[in-house]
Amino acid sequence: MASSIGSVLTILRLLAAATFFCVCIIVGLFTSSFFRVLPSLGMMGLAGTALICFLLHGRRYQRATINNYLPFLLIFLVHVGAGLTTSAARMGEYSRDVVLQLPFVVLPVAFWLLPPLSTRQLRLLWLVLLTTTVVAALLSTGNYLLHFDQINEMYLRSKVMPTEPDHIRFSLLITLAIVAGVCLLAHRSIVGRGHALLWGAVLYLAFYQHLLAVRSGLVTLYTMAVIALLWLVFRTRQYQQALVLAATLVVIPAISYSVFPTLQNKSANTREDMGRVDNTASANNYSLVGRVYSYKVALDVVKDNPWFGVGRADIEPEMAVRYQRDYPNIRPEAYIQPHNQFLFSAVAFGLVGLVLFIVGFYYAGISVWPQYAPLLLAQYCIVTLSFLVEYTLETQVGLGYALFFILLALEGQKPALEPGTEWRPV
Repeated sequence: MASSIGSVLTILRLLAAATFFCVCIIVGLFTSSFFRVLPSLGMMGLAGTALICFLLHGRRYQRATINNYLPFLLIFLVHVGAGLTTSAARMGEYSRDVVLQLPFVVLPVAFWLLPPLSTRQLRLLWLVLLTTTVVAALLSTGNYLLHFDQINEMYLRSKVMPTEPDHIRFSLLITLAIVAGVCLLAHRSIVGRGHALLWGAVLYLAFYQHLLAVRSGLVTLYTMAVIALLWLVFRTRQYQQALVLAATLVVIPAISYSVFPTLQNKSANTREDMGRVDNTASANNYSLVGRVYSYKVALDVVKDNPWFGVGRADIEPEMAVRYQRDYPNIRPEAYIQPHNQFLFSAVAFGLVGLVLFIVGFYYAGISVWPQYAPLLLAQYCIVTLSFLVEYTLETQVGLGYALFFILLALEGQKPALEPGTEWRPV
């Protein structure tokens, strides 16, 4: 019976199904507001396909070492263990958080059980990311042009243009899409007419990142560019390409600042925002000021609960008490949780939980070092930079984005079932 099913559900067909479900996950990151279930369907479909493939054909292929995947489960266990410090009144919120963190179990196990995706399938998935990002950026650009004056004025009030997904996660996706496009171009993975289209997509996204003018996106974009510049100069000694990149780093921002009112207004707003940090009441209207005071309140919570934290579900009420006590000028609707994943984890799980989180999240990247893995390095850098200013993993889109593309880059480390000379995106 198993052999007859295996003859129908062959490895190649199951890998095609796995690729389809990966596409669902990627597209679902952009449709979460109106098709929220799509990423979850993709994850469950991928896990189911991987399990079937393992049960039917597990003896016919060699899986990657589990050491790259098992540590991610630590993060899920930390969230589960937080139930011990969660108050009875917040158990509902605790249950929702545990469900939100299930991808830390589902996705690593799925990718570990799967045989290696082919080089063509990996390339396709990174192109899906690039294409979907371009489509979302075009729609956002069109909306911006239709509401030109209104959106430009929003940037003076610490607001940004509407995007799908939210502007912070979208800006990170843009940077990763640009990196993926550059890597595919550098390794000549796309030839012919597609090569020119890929160049056009990368350049458009680079300019759109400046039009969107989200600080997180711009910081990650220029950090990746500096890393690439250092690689070209000191590792590969490709000085001509380094000179072109350096010139690009001057030309694109110069053109963007002179052309895009959003970037000009964001710059003015940021300068004004930073000048109001000493005024507590400014936290009610200015995002940077609000974040500074959220850090102060969070550190106060950590001092009182250093080892095991207050529990993920109790962060909001615990911080509200200290906001009211220490900063009465800040209105309750302006209370925010600490926009820093490391600090957020310390508040929720204490220093013990923070250490477990860091080990669980970064072990895979460290274990691959010093192998050549530009996409994996880029994703870890982008996500880490976002951790400094956001609690990235506490939303469905943020968690899905961060974890899925790390695992997709790790997939390139697996030896292909049919070895070839093409570069495996890694």
